[in-house]
Amino acid sequence: MLRHIHIRNFTIVDRADIELDGGMTALTGETGAGKSILLDALGLCLGDRAGSGLIPEGADRTEINVQFDVADNPAARAWLDEQDMAEDDECMLRRVLHRSGRSQAWLNGRPVPLQQLERLGRHLVDIHGQHAHQSLMRREVQRQILDDFGGYTEALEAVREAHRHWRALRDEKRRLEGGGEDYGDRLELLRFQVEELEAVVTTAEDITALDAEQRRLASAGTLIETCQSALAALYDDDNAIQGQLGGVTRELASLNDPGLEGAHELLANAQVQLEEGCQELRHFLDGLEVDPERLEWVEQRLSTLTDLARKHRVRTEELPERLEALREELTGLENAETRLAELDRELAEADAAYRDAATTLSGHRRDAAETLAGRINDLIGELGMAAAEMVVDVNHEADATPSPHGLDEIAFTVRTNPDQPFGPLQRVASGGELSRIGLALAVATADVSRIPTMVFDEADTGLGGAVAEVVGRKLRELGTGAQVLCITHLPQVAAQAHHQLQVQKDMDDGRTRTHIAVLEPEERTREIARMLGGVEITENTLNHAREMLQRASA
Repeated sequence: MLRHIHIRNFTIVDRADIELDGGMTALTGETGAGKSILLDALGLCLGDRAGSGLIPEGADRTEINVQFDVADNPAARAWLDEQDMAEDDECMLRRVLHRSGRSQAWLNGRPVPLQQLERLGRHLVDIHGQHAHQSLMRREVQRQILDDFGGYTEALEAVREAHRHWRALRDEKRRLEGGGEDYGDRLELLRFQVEELEAVVTTAEDITALDAEQRRLASAGTLIETCQSALAALYDDDNAIQGQLGGVTRELASLNDPGLEGAHELLANAQVQLEEGCQELRHFLDGLEVDPERLEWVEQRLSTLTDLARKHRVRTEELPERLEALREELTGLENAETRLAELDRELAEADAAYRDAATTLSGHRRDAAETLAGRINDLIGELGMAAAEMVVDVNHEADATPSPHGLDEIAFTVRTNPDQPFGPLQRVASGGELSRIGLALAVATADVSRIPTMVFDEADTGLGGAVAEVVGRKLRELGTGAQVLCITHLPQVAAQAHHQLQVQKDMDDGRTRTHIAVLEPEERTREIARMLGGVEITENTLNHAREMLQRASA
């Protein structure tokens, strides 16, 4: 539900803060006062493109903020959750237009592209009239309206499940066929790649060990020379450290002084550690040899592995994993001919099952379409369009590719006179007629409507008298279960509203400005009287206005 609109520097509105409640709210005012400004501002926050001239002279930017309560709007809440933008039960939209032409948008405090506002807006507001957010024009919305009205959820789920099964089999077949590549070419390539890798690749540990061996072989000469030099200095030479350390240790022991026991023990331990270290060096030297042939073989193997890793776009140590993946794909393809034959049979069965389910769904849709069209035609007759007729077409395309929604094309078509052909809503109906058709549809489907806020832009255009009162009653009826905003110039419609806003235009410092005010009961009576009586408001006119308001709320 729309709770609040804040407008700053938008066309001829300097500033407006409007609190909105549930039920039906009428927006009234003299012709040209700017009643549509509120809807234009709302449209900008729902993703409309900004035209030129919206920023008034003397201002550098336009700012519009709207606040929705989505506690009772599961579709909007689900969308916000999917986008990770949910903020409890509130939804704040903000739009700023700069004189430079730059436009910015925010959703719950986070910058977003206009497309995000537009997608969310489809779950928040349904605007009936000549407006860019008119959801009734979209075929997918027309299908959704019919399906919601029909209530055949089991038939819909059967089609969705049959489509999921058919699609899974189709995708498996595409994978087995190599994603569109020639099956034979893919099989031949896989066999070559597996053989090529198997010739040199073992395990990741072996590759790591091979790399270590290469480094050791490449530096074998230096290692041998360094180790031999160390052994000579530590143990083998006449003046080696081992001999000197042994002599010092013996001399200290011969002194037999208790104060030297600690030093003697440490030096004796050092002599043991030195001997063990020399033994380790000799053991290492025994395993070393200069082997140019082995070094050449190891370097060649590493070079081959590096080339293969580059070819398969992986790291060298990932080659065993790549080999295993290719083996699995090869095994699958080698068995694919048998599986492909099975898939062809299963796909044919799945396709037949899907088309049976889609045909059943189509029958439900045709029954619901007839009932829905009958209700709408009764309502548009009451709304002053006795010569108009709507048809809900269900065109079953039996040979079409399966989709989750079935094989039907749903189209709402209308004619406004019996001698005219049926055509799409936007092409046949005028703005006022389209708004009344939208009202009739909203009333007919009120029990299953997914959108909690509906806006009617002059649904009473061209009407008067009793028919205008019927329009007002239908709008009020809608307002008992949803939030309805209605721009009207007829007192019969405005009197039916639960709340009323007045749009006024005046001159201030040589500039035209528009103000929007919430009317209290007595102010509302005078506004209805103004709409009834013209220039001079008499006591009789005021009494008539009071009577209309009392009768509407009775």
